[in-house]
Amino acid sequence: MKKTLITLLLLGMSAVPVFAADTIKIAITGPFTGGSAPMGASMRDGAKVAITEINAGGGISVAGKKMQIEVIERDDEAKNDRGALIAQELASMNDLSGVIGTVNTGVVLAGDKHFQEKGITKIITPAAGSASMTQWSKAGVADLSIFRFAAHDGIQSEMVVEEAINRKLTKVAIMYDSTNYGVSGRDDMMEQIKKQGNKLEVVASEKFNIGDKDMTAQLLRAKSAGAQAVLIWGIGPELAAFANGMAKMEMKVPLIGGWTLSMSNFIDNAGKNGNGTLMPQTFIEEAITPKAKTFIDSYHKAYNVDRIASPVSAAQGYDAVYIFAAAIKQAQSTDTKKIKEALEDLRDPVDGVIATWKHPFSKWNPADETTHEAFRREQVVMGMVQDGHVVFGNDADRKRLIKNASK
Repeated sequence: MKKTLITLLLLGMSAVPVFAADTIKIAITGPFTGGSAPMGASMRDGAKVAITEINAGGGISVAGKKMQIEVIERDDEAKNDRGALIAQELASMNDLSGVIGTVNTGVVLAGDKHFQEKGITKIITPAAGSASMTQWSKAGVADLSIFRFAAHDGIQSEMVVEEAINRKLTKVAIMYDSTNYGVSGRDDMMEQIKKQGNKLEVVASEKFNIGDKDMTAQLLRAKSAGAQAVLIWGIGPELAAFANGMAKMEMKVPLIGGWTLSMSNFIDNAGKNGNGTLMPQTFIEEAITPKAKTFIDSYHKAYNVDRIASPVSAAQGYDAVYIFAAAIKQAQSTDTKKIKEALEDLRDPVDGVIATWKHPFSKWNPADETTHEAFRREQVVMGMVQDGHVVFGNDADRKRLIKNASK
């Protein structure tokens, strides 16, 4: 009965939003249209599953009063200038409890300064590159209202480089898009190669632009240089152009890269040419635990799909809402600054679909960005594309997650 109620509420959520005098206003922002939409829309919809569950259960108890969550949606279209305008608008709202969202690094860099200036608590999810957090440590910001709920690029690049080394490869090509995200990812991979003992020689480093459809020139240079793998950092459609180009020129080497290789616009555009592609993941769309099954079933029924466009994004949106809700409950306030303080010292574990989150954040230390980063290496696994889906790339990871969930 409860599942049916939640599904019905979700189906009508966009048409009948919650508006009341005593609501907790949370903004969800991201690219809900355009090339990054699989990430942004999946995050938004995963967050809505969580919000509907919370509201259906009576809401959040604040100072003896049950309060419902009110959602404010804004589509930044993955455009930096639009993201900045949205941030300015939201930051001017006196009764906004916080913000969840953002995908593109450039949008974060353009907009988050407005949230920080006004002290608006924000949890970045599902993505954004390293610069989204390092900008604050470089600026020496003493008190930060921005948190991130994603596997940061340091973790991902470490896993990508480690995968190539474990395969006994010695020569690799690095491909990256020309956005802040792509350039940051390239730098992270280069740094990891150095950290892991320079066991990989970068024989080609090639850039591509958003919208490029033919990657022949980059791949020819990589192939002629003897690359034994392609390590790649980009968003989605362009990544598929690499997989298809590699198949066309019979370049049979591993394609390994950031988590965005799991997006539907890579998998669908690459087709069978995407099989075997490897990428770090925080969530695999497989019902390996009761919690995962409930989440996947609720999402599928609510949005009438049999596959989540970006499972990582959806799961992170879902868990981020529950973490934010736990901070509101602990703070016993809808005040964004008090919620920020609670996030830095969450006392009770939060049962999420990705993990049980125990003290995910701590007090901001500008010398250590991970104080406002929730994910650690143990919460990330290697995924692999197989016939239109992302599966566990390593069965040991699957068994580990099942074992951890049963504790």
